[in-house]
Amino acid sequence: MKSIKTWRLLKRNSFSDGVKFGVKMKQLQFMAIMCTVMLFVVYRTTYYQYKQTEMEAKFSPFDISKGSRFFSGRLKSLPRGIVQARSDLELRPLWSTSSSRKKFGVYSNRNLLAIPAGIKQKDNVDAIVRKFLPENFTVILFHYDGDVNAWRGLDWSNKAIHIAAQNQTKWWFAKRFLHPDVVSNYDYIFLWDEDLGVENFDPRRYLEIVKSEGFEISQPALDPNSTEIHHKFTIRARTKKFHRRVYDLRGSVKCTNTSEGPPCTGFVEGMAPVFSRSAWYCAWHLIQNDLVHGWGMDMKLGYCAQGDRTKNVGIIDSEYVVHQGIQTLGGQRPTRKSLQSTKREELAKRHGPAPVDLRAEIRRQSTMELQIFKKRWNEAIEQDKSWVDPFPRKQRRKKERRQDH
Repeated sequence: MKSIKTWRLLKRNSFSDGVKFGVKMKQLQFMAIMCTVMLFVVYRTTYYQYKQTEMEAKFSPFDISKGSRFFSGRLKSLPRGIVQARSDLELRPLWSTSSSRKKFGVYSNRNLLAIPAGIKQKDNVDAIVRKFLPENFTVILFHYDGDVNAWRGLDWSNKAIHIAAQNQTKWWFAKRFLHPDVVSNYDYIFLWDEDLGVENFDPRRYLEIVKSEGFEISQPALDPNSTEIHHKFTIRARTKKFHRRVYDLRGSVKCTNTSEGPPCTGFVEGMAPVFSRSAWYCAWHLIQNDLVHGWGMDMKLGYCAQGDRTKNVGIIDSEYVVHQGIQTLGGQRPTRKSLQSTKREELAKRHGPAPVDLRAEIRRQSTMELQIFKKRWNEAIEQDKSWVDPFPRKQRRKKERRQDH
């Protein structure tokens, strides 16, 4: 009898242990499932955040990490979702209908044309703007003579942005009013002078070539009959649609197959540059706040090409302009009659104080700024020990090696 009781007790205990073991196994299985679910949720959340960051980086080429630090500091008192870090130059109506609200709500495929404009070049600027407006361009005029009212008679004037500052240059205006965050909604920024003839230029065809060839920085070619041409690289090649380099064995600068930089390749001039959104973000930071004439900067724009400047910078030959060579800040090209009149005035005033030659003073200032810019560039290279030149000059290294031997 005792053995039977013992056996029953053992059986009961083993059954109880089995039940407990089963419960524990179920708990372990449940915990494993929960852990798997949690890991999956964490993975999906992390993956979503990664993709979101990737999309933001793609559509907003600006420094997100800096923006985050900025938000955590001076914007900390605002809820993150209310912050609008970017802007544009689009005019907004004081009131609108439902249809116009839909129109202003949609924003795509826009480009910007910015021109320093003096009233003496009103007709030429009018011709330029009329070429661009049908192609979905926003227009901003920088009035360096301060005269805005005289433009009111043009039918497109009310659609343009007008900014006036007396005797300021294109680069001064650009540095202050074309901040990358303000123009970040525009695909391309055309920063043009006012003295360009556009009879043979079509903005739509120009942009089609720029996009298809991947040009980050470009300019239309110059008609060979232009009044002022400073570099052979910008002259139109009649048989080409575009070109990325030029060959020239004349002069002090020899352009050959081995030439790696400006002005043989990777170069545009300051008169009619066209920047992609990403390239402008870089170029804006390259513009020196106090060096308003921009001399020397054209040789460094290739560093903003978002890659290989010999491929991403080019001249569009099929869409070309005429550089009329009119002096900036409202100056007119001197004619024979005006020169004779000036000589008579000088003779009449020869006993008085000598008049100031404004053009000579501007050139002197520009030359001085060029030297300052070069010095700053070289000093910046020396100070930034982590900076690596993406365009090492092989020819210079070979020359230095020959000199060492």
